[in-house]
Amino acid sequence: MYKIKHALEKSKKVFIIVLILWIMLSIVLIAPITVTSVESKQNRQIDSNVFFENLIPNFGKIGENISKVFKKDYIKSYGKGELYLTIGLLICASVGIIKSFPKNEYTDIEHGSSDWATGGEQYKVLSSKKGIILAEKNYLPVDKRGNVNVLVVGRFWFW
Repeated sequence: MYKIKHALEKSKKVFIIVLILWIMLSIVLIAPITVTSVESKQNRQIDSNVFFENLIPNFGKIGENISKVFKKDYIKSYGKGELYLTIGLLICASVGIIKSFPKNEYTDIEHGSSDWATGGEQYKVLSSKKGIILAEKNYLPVDKRGNVNVLVVGRFWFW
């Protein structure tokens, strides 16, 4: 269950981008293609010469295309185009979500953090107030008896 939860949390931005892309492609791509294809039909066949002649000019008529696609003659073709677009974007989003599944339960947990400890058990050894900083809210007390040597592995980031 943690894999699905983690993948959905990481994919919030993807959902917003897919929704914006779906709206933009519906307006800019599906509407002109639908209008051009319906207007170029002769005897239930699309005349390719008429279709390609009118396709480029129809891309510039966004407002006119949007008002036309909801009319009786156009709505069925527009619905099919929207269905294909929606299925394509859902497939792409699903692949993205599947790829964002974590490899294990420790993915994206800060290395060296105290996330391994629960309920304050790290404070049996560490201090939460003062000492040598180890992680956020975790300090090695300097007044502790015994070895207080610290080995730092990694690098410092200054920004």
